[in-house]
Amino acid sequence: MQINTTVLLTLILLTLMLGASSASGFLGFKLGSDALKGVTTPDGRPVNKFNSSKSNNPQQGTESFLKEEDILKAVKSRINNKNQSNKPEKSAEEEIKTDKPQGQEKPKQVAEEPLQPGFPVAAESEGVTMSVQSVRYSGGDLLLRVNMQNKGTDSVRFLYSFLDITDDKGRTLSGITEGLPAELPAKGAEVKGTISIPTALLDDVKQISLSLTDYPAQRLKLQLSDIPVEKGN
Repeated sequence: MQINTTVLLTLILLTLMLGASSASGFLGFKLGSDALKGVTTPDGRPVNKFNSSKSNNPQQGTESFLKEEDILKAVKSRINNKNQSNKPEKSAEEEIKTDKPQGQEKPKQVAEEPLQPGFPVAAESEGVTMSVQSVRYSGGDLLLRVNMQNKGTDSVRFLYSFLDITDDKGRTLSGITEGLPAELPAKGAEVKGTISIPTALLDDVKQISLSLTDYPAQRLKLQLSDIPVEKGN
C-alpha cells in the first residue's frame, strides 16, 4: 500500500513539472512573437535591391548628360564676358588716336662718308671699273677702301696675287685684299672691299699706284695712279 502511494505522488509531481514547463514555453513564445511584430528580414537578393532602388529614385531614369560642345561654348562665353568686364573703357580722344592711321615712317638716311681731298681715284677698262674711295691708317696698316663693278656683258675673274702695288719711288709693295670677289658677274652690282698695306713699307711715301688685270685672259688692265697716302691728307 505504501508503494502505490509513492508511485502516485511521483506521477503527480511529473505531471506538475510538465505542465509548468509547457506553460512557461508557451508564455515565452507568446512574448517573443509580440516583441517581433513589425520586424522584417532584410532582402539580400541583388535583383530585388536593384529594383527597389530604381523604384525609390524616379529621377535616375530621366537623368541626361551635357554635350561637350555645350560645355565649351558656356566656358568660352564666360571668359569673353569676364574679359569685356575687365577691359578699361577708352576715352573719345584715345579712340580717335587708335583709329587714326599712322603715317609711314621715313627711312633713315645713312650719312655718306665725306670724300677726302684727291678722291676717288678711279680706272675703267672693258666695262669694268675700280676706284679707291678713301685711305686711312689703322693698327699699323694703311687701309684703302675699294669699289669694283662690272658693267660689261661678260663676267670677269681676278687673281689678286697679280695685283701690283708700287710707291712713288718705283718700289714694289705687298698688300692684302679683303672683301673683293674672285669674279665679277656681268652687269652686276657694285662691290666693296679693302686693300691693306703695312705702314712699315710707307716711310716717306706720298703716293702709290695700283695695277690689276683679269685672269686668265688678261684682256683688261685697271691702272690707278697717284693715290695720295701721305699722313695728314
